[in-house]
Amino acid sequence: MLSPNESRAQLSFNRTFEEQLNHTHPLYVLAEKINWQVFEEAFTKHYRKDFGRPAKPIRLMVSLLILKHVRNLSDESVVEQWSENSYYQYFSGKESFVAAAPCESSELVHFRHRIGEKGVELILKESIRVNGTGGEEEIGITDTTVQEKNITYPTDNKLYRKIITKCIAIAEDENLELRQSYSQTLKKLSIQQRLRHRVKGKKASRKADRKVKTIAGRLVRELGRKLPSGKYTATLELFTQVLSQKREDKNKIYSLHESHVQCISKGKANKKYEFGSKVSITTTANSGVIIGALNLPKNDYDGHTLDAALEQQQRLTGTILKEDFVDRGYKGVTEVRGTKIHSPKPFPKTTTNTQMKKLKHGFARRAAIEPKIGHLKTDHRLSRNFYKGVVGDNVNVMLAAAAMNFKRMMNIWKERFVIFWLNYVQAIISFFVSTKNHICLKMTF
Repeated sequence: MLSPNESRAQLSFNRTFEEQLNHTHPLYVLAEKINWQVFEEAFTKHYRKDFGRPAKPIRLMVSLLILKHVRNLSDESVVEQWSENSYYQYFSGKESFVAAAPCESSELVHFRHRIGEKGVELILKESIRVNGTGGEEEIGITDTTVQEKNITYPTDNKLYRKIITKCIAIAEDENLELRQSYSQTLKKLSIQQRLRHRVKGKKASRKADRKVKTIAGRLVRELGRKLPSGKYTATLELFTQVLSQKREDKNKIYSLHESHVQCISKGKANKKYEFGSKVSITTTANSGVIIGALNLPKNDYDGHTLDAALEQQQRLTGTILKEDFVDRGYKGVTEVRGTKIHSPKPFPKTTTNTQMKKLKHGFARRAAIEPKIGHLKTDHRLSRNFYKGVVGDNVNVMLAAAAMNFKRMMNIWKERFVIFWLNYVQAIISFFVSTKNHICLKMTF
């Protein structure tokens, strides 16, 4: 059978989204569940009144941040897709379709700086509220992971060459004449360094490495002599620290533009070292709602991170967890801020069978946080942090956690809608089957 001809009558774009869109779509439902007035009241103080160009609506900017991490998009992509997606526009507070970009992608950067860490934490708090009773459980799970920074894999030679490039750039900006630029010398040395994996090239490559370091030190010292006192002092001190650090030193510099990056080893077989910052994630034991997401700028022992992690959890939820299940990395900690900490260890002889069964179930549930962290990394931009500085680390982990909480509710609403229609279709089929059987029964008599 051929399909009927479609109507060519054009629908007006002046119709509202409420008339056009599917009211059971997860984004449509989420737009109704979020209390946008909370953000309006909290962020209005960051804007000046009756001064300058009018700012973009607060709901628009907050919604773009949420959509970015829910859909795993960049600033540029979420702005571009917003002008093509009606559900994105309704989620942002628009009543009808707008065929234009909502803002420049750089405005998202300025907005994140404007609201700061407290503003992003408010978004995370609202995501916990939207999950309802799922975020009010009294038993939690805590684990740590690493969010890697968007930097190249650090090597000494890379750092030395970047120092040389930056020193030459500073000299050009300040109109300083260097004794030598070493451009031709560095080209020859790079050829020698590429032969380090050959038997006859190892000695020459090591000698070239030392020569590159020597050139970087010469340029740094020359700039220190020729530049006015006080100018570029911090930059030259950073260069000097990189040139003087040894392999066994602590607090090493692994990146010139992200000097706070830590080298963290989590014992992974495929990735021995990760360069970024440690993150603590706390979820509820049964529902899996993220009730705490904290960036830890130092590579501390896991047991020492629980105090700050549970302090944030209590600030976000307003409740104290009765129990928190952790792995063996937290060994030695038994209670923090009124919460009893359980880590795997041999049970004492005084433990009853009921207590043992309860603890075993808790440790089995603790493993549920591992795939949760995996989804945070692959689906919500926690695997590689593109935001700048320590503040960027703090913001990224909280936005990723908020996005996952929102996504959890969106998946629940989607499943409810599918189950409703399946039950509806099943009821219709059963009605016709029962009617047919009734008619057949009458005909037999």
